[in-house]
Amino acid sequence: MNPRSAPLALAALAAAALAAAPGSAVAAKKPAKAKKAKVLRVLVSNDDGVKAPGIDAIVKALRKRKDVKVTVVAPAANQSGTGGKTTPGVAAAKLPAQRTTTKSGAPAWAVTGFPADAIRYAFAKVVKPRDVDLVVSGINQGANLGPFVDLSGTVGAARAAAAAGVPALATSMGTPTTTAFGAGVTSTMAWIAANRTKRRKGTVQNLNIPECSAGKVRGTVKVASGTAIPGGSNVFAPIDCTQTGPAGANDVTAYLAGFAALTKIAEAPAAG
Repeated sequence: MNPRSAPLALAALAAAALAAAPGSAVAAKKPAKAKKAKVLRVLVSNDDGVKAPGIDAIVKALRKRKDVKVTVVAPAANQSGTGGKTTPGVAAAKLPAQRTTTKSGAPAWAVTGFPADAIRYAFAKVVKPRDVDLVVSGINQGANLGPFVDLSGTVGAARAAAAAGVPALATSMGTPTTTAFGAGVTSTMAWIAANRTKRRKGTVQNLNIPECSAGKVRGTVKVASGTAIPGGSNVFAPIDCTQTGPAGANDVTAYLAGFAALTKIAEAPAAG
């Protein structure tokens, strides 16, 4: 080795050793850990009663998600068709209620009162509105479409949530005797996934999923709320979902065509 080049060679060797040493300045950085998804806090209620199959189906689906925290507060008995009624002369915190479970055993509160009472009690005694990201009311047995919206206790519970400043989804499926809620769960969970970060305080969305006599639900369409049921049509019967016609302009026509109909509805019933 040329004596003059020795110092340069030694310096090169030292640099190579430093680069290979653990913890050196040029060592590869560890990949950053992925951020955990924010937990979605969901309050579930309904108007069919805490033991109904529809609420049980959606609660089971929600509880399977690690990024969702579920609280269930629902009427103790079936309160279908009671709209937004509340028990007169009784403060929310004084409503009779007890701990119970859904049909499959999920923890729940049963409130003796109307669907809107269940929401009032939930916010007074179980969980604060600020600690709830979304209220899901349903899944109801039977569609709540068009002219029937204001009569619906399912919608009444959702509107009570909106009145407290919490976004709400009323979700209903099929006929009053529907017991298989797979399509309803799929459509409802898809809406929740799509709206995790798009919710607006005090808004009410109304989702109606048909029970198909043939075929499968044709997808979800956003439409206006209808005002009448076409003559000869029955929104409380199974729907032929193999149709190929358009959804039409409102929730009634879309539902009858085999689509899940999603509408944004008023936060309070129409006057009169």
